[in-house]
Amino acid sequence: MLLVDDDALVRMGLSMMLSAADDLEVVGEASDGSEVDAAVRGLRPDVVLMDIRMPTMDGLAATARLRARPDAPQVVVMTTFDTDDHVLRALRAGAGGFLLKHTPPAEIVRAIRLVAAGEPMMTPSVLRRMMDFVAESGADPRRDRARALLARLTPGEREVAALVGRGATNAEIGRELSLSVATVKAYVSRLLTKLDLNNRVQIALLVHDAEEPGAAGTPPSA
Repeated sequence: MLLVDDDALVRMGLSMMLSAADDLEVVGEASDGSEVDAAVRGLRPDVVLMDIRMPTMDGLAATARLRARPDAPQVVVMTTFDTDDHVLRALRAGAGGFLLKHTPPAEIVRAIRLVAAGEPMMTPSVLRRMMDFVAESGADPRRDRARALLARLTPGEREVAALVGRGATNAEIGRELSLSVATVKAYVSRLLTKLDLNNRVQIALLVHDAEEPGAAGTPPSA
């Protein structure tokens, strides 16, 4: 794991906390978003824990640049600020999780494990606000684009996408649709390829973009 934060004390505290977990290893640190590309190339972490507010390049720009790489690690954004704009920009940039710095240590560790395994993780209060904010902005031109993209999917793929949009895990999707976890993973991989996205959080955002304001559930069918 790579820690990215301009506060040396924060990095030290996170490093001590995360190193206590047997299955997590901090392989390096960076103090600014501009240092992330070089650090990832040299250290090849599986997960980057990224602050938002940094002086030269902020975490949102660094996340977008990093996730554009073909071999990009997962990114968990961590910040003291949970504004709707920050949450959505981070997730649209490709972050697999969004946590507040006052999140309990056990939840931070759990989030990193989940994101490393390809499952999204956000503080529950942030997730609720993000979904509400997306629903309220339904008049945004993104709705038409989202619906056009979802129209490319088969009915089965749309069912899986809808459940991803509700925050279901692979195991939960499998139980709901009577599919094996391996089959669900294959569906999610196809969704990412067809929709040109890089993680399941972005699938969830696309599903919510496609809905009518205030609606919930399955996206419109083609």
